[in-house]
Amino acid sequence: MMGGGLIPGSINAIVGTYGTGKTTFGLQFIWEGLLIGEKVIYISLEEREDRIYTYMEEKGWDITPYKGKSLIVVRLDPSDFSLAINSIRNELPALIRQVGARRVVIDPISLFEDLFDTDAVRRREMLRFVEDMRDQECTIIMTSETDKSDPYSSRHNLIEYLADTVILLRYDRREDRNDVYLTLEVVKMRRSAHSREIKPYEIQKDRVLVHTDATVF
Repeated sequence: MMGGGLIPGSINAIVGTYGTGKTTFGLQFIWEGLLIGEKVIYISLEEREDRIYTYMEEKGWDITPYKGKSLIVVRLDPSDFSLAINSIRNELPALIRQVGARRVVIDPISLFEDLFDTDAVRRREMLRFVEDMRDQECTIIMTSETDKSDPYSSRHNLIEYLADTVILLRYDRREDRNDVYLTLEVVKMRRSAHSREIKPYEIQKDRVLVHTDATVF
C-alpha cells in the first residue's frame, strides 16, 4: 500500500481513536528494526517503561538481548510541562545521536501538543520540533489520537500537515449490520505512489495484519 514501506528518514503519523492499534503499530515498527540490527528509541507519554516492555514480551518477542542496548524506552510525564517540553525539544535529538537510533516512535504526540495553550504557539512549537527531527538520521513514527468530533482528523488537526506520511486507522460500522471492523487508509505519503484504497486490518497477538487483498464494502 505504501509502495515498499516507510521512506528512510521520513516523519510519519499514525492517527486513530482508542483501540485502533496505534501503539501496536509503533511497537511492531521498532521490533522489526531490532530484528535487522537497528537501534531504536520508544518515547512514551502515556505508559511506564516497564509496561511497554511487558507489552512487547506478551507478543512473544524476546527483547532481553536488546533492552538498554539497541532498545531504549523512555517515559515522559506530560503533566510536568517544563520537563516534557525540554525533553522533547532539546534532549530527544541528543539522545537519538548518542544512541545512533535509526527508528524512533513517539506515542502519542497528541499529549505533547496538548501542552500548549494556543493554536499559534502549538503550531510554532510543532513546526520547530518537526524541523529539528528532520536533521536526525532516523525514521520517525508519531501516533496521534483523533479529534472527538472528527474521526478523520488528529486531535489538533496539525500533525497531518507536518508529517510526510499519514496513516489513518478507524472503526467502520454498518447501519444494517451489528459487526464492527477496523480499516486503514494511507491518506498521504510524500515521494511515493501510495495506494488510495481503504483496507481492513486486524490486531493479532504479535502483529497488525492488513488484508491488502480484501475490499471494504
